[in-house]
Amino acid sequence: MSDKAEGSILYLDNVSVAFDGFKAINNLSLVLEPGEMRAIIGPNGAGKTTMMDIITGKTRPDSGDVLFDGSVDLTRLDEAAIANLGIGRKFQKPTVFESHTVEENIALALKARRGVWASLLNRRSPAEQQRIDALLTTIRLSDRRDWLAANLSHGQKQWLEIGMLLAQEPRLLLVDEPAAGMTDAETAETAILLKEIARTQSVIVVEHDMTFVRELDVKVTVLHEGSVLAEGSLDAVSANKRVIEVYLGR
Repeated sequence: MSDKAEGSILYLDNVSVAFDGFKAINNLSLVLEPGEMRAIIGPNGAGKTTMMDIITGKTRPDSGDVLFDGSVDLTRLDEAAIANLGIGRKFQKPTVFESHTVEENIALALKARRGVWASLLNRRSPAEQQRIDALLTTIRLSDRRDWLAANLSHGQKQWLEIGMLLAQEPRLLLVDEPAAGMTDAETAETAILLKEIARTQSVIVVEHDMTFVRELDVKVTVLHEGSVLAEGSLDAVSANKRVIEVYLGR
């Protein structure tokens, strides 16, 4: 095991997994530092979703190291145990409780809640209410707290789900195509939101929208055929001939 794992929040080394003979992930290596936000881009079928499945325990790799916080072997843990460690995942399609208010959604997601009924009946400690208020401010939904989640725009539902993830106090967030389906204004605001979150948490953003990736202004990893094709600033990887050939030039 490499010394590079020490001090990292996420460490993948020579990770591979095959489905029916097809190598979805092929000797993938990636290191994420604490407090770092990384953008992951690449063509469809590059292995982006499978990589997130491996990190969250949904898929077990055939080989390689997958370490959290420098030493915790994620390949030995199930999805629930990995979530409890502090790894949160937001899928592309938002999943919120549409028949509940925005505030109730956040309350239901709070870490160490005493139960659903306590959450919905407003049996909250002052500290819990303060936490809810702070999260609503973070996700730009304070003025929508009494709205049913069903009545939010698509972009606002994305923000609410991010808030629900933050309520679990994760140390690492995996966010899948947060800008998909958003208006230009929501997309720009989402980039600002994620940069704010990255001040206190590590974040991996999988995205196709290059304008959005540019607004994030972070290191970019390009995946192709299950492994890292290029890494660096968006300008650097955009100038890479192989990246242009397999992805950006399409």
